[in-house]
Amino acid sequence: MVQFDQDLQSIQEMRDSVQRAKEAQLKYLTYTQEQVDEIVKRAAHAAYAKSHELAKMAVEETGMGIVEHKKIKNEVGSMAVYESIMNEKTVGIIHEDRVNKVTEVAYPYGVIAGIIPTTNPTSTAIFKTLISLKTRNAIVVSPHPRAAKCTIEALKICEQAAIEAGAPEGLIGWISKPSMAATNELLKHRDVNLILATGGGALVRAAYSSGKPAFGVGPGNVPCYIEKSANIAKSASMIIDSKSFDNGTICATEQSLVVDRNILQVAIRELKNNGAYILNAEEKVILEKVISPAPGKLNPDIVGQSAIKIAAMAGITVPSDTRVLIAEESRVGKEVPFSIEKLSPIFALYTADSYEEAKDYCLKLLNLGGRGHSLSLHTNDEKVAKDFALEMPVSRLMVNTLSSIGAVGGTTGLKPSLTLGCGSFGGNITSDNVTARHLINIKRMAYGIREASIPKPSLENKQKNDAKDVEFIVDQVLKQVNPKGEVDANVIAQMVNQVIKQYQTN
Repeated sequence: MVQFDQDLQSIQEMRDSVQRAKEAQLKYLTYTQEQVDEIVKRAAHAAYAKSHELAKMAVEETGMGIVEHKKIKNEVGSMAVYESIMNEKTVGIIHEDRVNKVTEVAYPYGVIAGIIPTTNPTSTAIFKTLISLKTRNAIVVSPHPRAAKCTIEALKICEQAAIEAGAPEGLIGWISKPSMAATNELLKHRDVNLILATGGGALVRAAYSSGKPAFGVGPGNVPCYIEKSANIAKSASMIIDSKSFDNGTICATEQSLVVDRNILQVAIRELKNNGAYILNAEEKVILEKVISPAPGKLNPDIVGQSAIKIAAMAGITVPSDTRVLIAEESRVGKEVPFSIEKLSPIFALYTADSYEEAKDYCLKLLNLGGRGHSLSLHTNDEKVAKDFALEMPVSRLMVNTLSSIGAVGGTTGLKPSLTLGCGSFGGNITSDNVTARHLINIKRMAYGIREASIPKPSLENKQKNDAKDVEFIVDQVLKQVNPKGEVDANVIAQMVNQVIKQYQTN
């Protein structure tokens, strides 16, 4: 009964937040581009200034990740995102094509529902708030229950700064005691106009089945191929840095290594030099049970934990400087724990005897769970890079960089974003790094620029049509003759007049 009462309270709070957000958004519609930009700027700077405090809160509340790394994610979600959208036009006329006489006008969706994951609770909340503010939308956030405090603190920081800059109160809302019932109702609320869903597969499916426009993201079982032409020492350093970043909680983090056989020993040596521990056959079997207690199911207790802690959970002793655990593997499937998305510093290592086998391993891993998301490639052969870009079913391909922060725009020229679309490969509406431009609609005013000459019917067609008209009238006349032979004279006269007029106009 207590749980029932909590659900009701959560649902009522959600409804109140949506109502306030809707009212605030109607006021926000009247704001100029300059007013909007000042609000976004102030919110971004305020969140950036609290990056460390929010990172610390997130680690303490969720028990996942590393404070220094979450601080970097908060900085990307605030200042990097802000700098990437600060000069975009999102209010009123945003583009005029004077040659083709087409004018584009931006208008917002309205109220956005933001679903926040436990793995990136503060950075994602900041990011979604900033792109919503930039586009004159309101946002109501449903935090993950295990990360509600830190998520709401991030929202409060943005809200206070926005209000001080002139934003209407209620523009940023949240559910302080989130429940699945309240989240599901938020997704279907009549006053919610768009959904930004970042979370587990079930949650994303719920967003897509809500009947609302939705940007959701799929899982990221990212393969990492070290091709024989790669700078192996440099690649190994980046790969271990990326895999251990925030203990593997970014969905674009590398999940499995595929290495050409003729560089295997060198690659293993360099991985070890950077803090990798290679499991023996016995240790691998033990850790498999820790990774996945049931086929295809990831043990949530290992998500965002350090390699040393996960090894201890399995009763395996590793050196104190261990950053990543690696086991050699040859199979791919839900029943193969090392081949699934692990969201922790654990790697499967596949050895490819040929280039085609390497591509096959990558494709199998993507089809298992990361189709449409991302792939990491280390090579100095441009032909290989282009071949992968053309053939792999992914939306982003990171070459010679850290996949985890490269995919979100940290080390690449990709748009800074904490919501990475998987395109049609992954059942998503977009393959982009979602940003402000995805949260505006565009109406277009178009002047006529070409004369249109509409051809008149030909004489032959006109005669045929006239003949059909006469046949139709005659048919109607005959129908006026009843079985007794009686005729309505007035009706017949009218029909005859129609025929005469038809021919007079020819």
